[in-house]
Amino acid sequence: METILKENKLLGEEESKDNSLMAVDGDSPPHYNDDCSTSPFRKSPWSSHESTHLYASAVEDTNNVPPNVLMGSLVREEGHIYSLAASGDLLYTGSHSKNIRVWRNQKEFSGFKSNSGLVKTIVIAGEKIFTGHQDGKIRVWKIANKNSGVHKRVGTLPAFKDYLISSMKPSSYVEVNSNRKALWLKHIDAISCLSLNEDKTLLYSASWDKTFKVWRVLDSKCLESVQSHDDAVNSIVAGFDGLVFTGSADGTIKIWSRELQEKGTKHIFLQTLLKQECAVTALALDLVATMVYCGSSDGVVNFWEGDNHLFHGGALRGHKLAVLCLVTAGNLVISGSADMGITVWKRSGVEHLCLSMLDGHAGPVKCLAIERDPDESIPGQERWILYSGSLDKSVKMWRISERAPPMTQWRQQSYSSLDTKHLPATLPANPAFSSQGGVGQRKE
Repeated sequence: METILKENKLLGEEESKDNSLMAVDGDSPPHYNDDCSTSPFRKSPWSSHESTHLYASAVEDTNNVPPNVLMGSLVREEGHIYSLAASGDLLYTGSHSKNIRVWRNQKEFSGFKSNSGLVKTIVIAGEKIFTGHQDGKIRVWKIANKNSGVHKRVGTLPAFKDYLISSMKPSSYVEVNSNRKALWLKHIDAISCLSLNEDKTLLYSASWDKTFKVWRVLDSKCLESVQSHDDAVNSIVAGFDGLVFTGSADGTIKIWSRELQEKGTKHIFLQTLLKQECAVTALALDLVATMVYCGSSDGVVNFWEGDNHLFHGGALRGHKLAVLCLVTAGNLVISGSADMGITVWKRSGVEHLCLSMLDGHAGPVKCLAIERDPDESIPGQERWILYSGSLDKSVKMWRISERAPPMTQWRQQSYSSLDTKHLPATLPANPAFSSQGGVGQRKE
């Protein structure tokens, strides 16, 4: 299982084999016009999985506290699900088939298709939808003004004009290996992750080419390229206080400080937050609580907390294989794994309690998206709708609640923020990081 240490690259190798798998299944991607107002896909209704029965029995046993239950699942034999994005009542799904499907109220609503490159990541910034692809390109889409069911491609990053102008300047080329040079504003390997800054004016792209790039959302201009790691950058999140966090297959998490300049941005390296032997595969932030979560290929979720300084808080062990995706919502943090499971944790003071281990996928859980439950009828109940995408070609929909009772067998395994017993061996005990760049020691 040593190859799991490079989980994202392992999945990348599997991606190259998907065309032959699709040929065996007899399900090739459909061809259609982007201007078509109706969905290009055949209907795939959501199916119930006895969620009503599960809900009723749990209510009887937990004093009317709703449990975390499976509401339905969507299966499409067109390729692995690699990306999800939820916005209000819309759900965007990206797969190996190069199709992006749009769902409204669990029914197929629309769809659009890229020319090449499986869809590895999706983010939404107002009226624009950005998709990152295996071919190293970022594509920009916009909903048509006259028909909300039509999505038109309005650009590709980098823009052709910027690429052409840059290609004429020798200073625009950077050395990517001993025998090759490339333009600084273009990714030369797969896009692994996209992230927006706090006000959604900047788009960050991370790539297996060991760099991250910064794009201005308004005009799609590339402002900066940062050679950030010694191996593939698997995740990037822009968060509080102008900080940016990157996680890599080289086993490190690095923190960068963003400075706005007249003509763009400048990101300054501040600190290596984590250094370990196994790959960092996922990152997530809790902006309200000022917490950073990191998933690794060893199945562990480490977290850091603090207002003015970030201190290592502990490690959450809810998986047997690599953590491939993380999301946060309210007081919850949810992890999806190559072990096909989803673990729901609730932050309670200095502890993280395991509320549920959601089991239903038949393949690695590659992506998660979460939205507040629109049917939440009881004030203070904090219910959420969680979507999970898997390499089993399905998307599942779960209803989860912060008031769900913790799993009894996990009570003794929740780790407090003062626990240093399970710190990675390569991480110095009690590290701290200040948004001003200072390093300190935690006061016990």
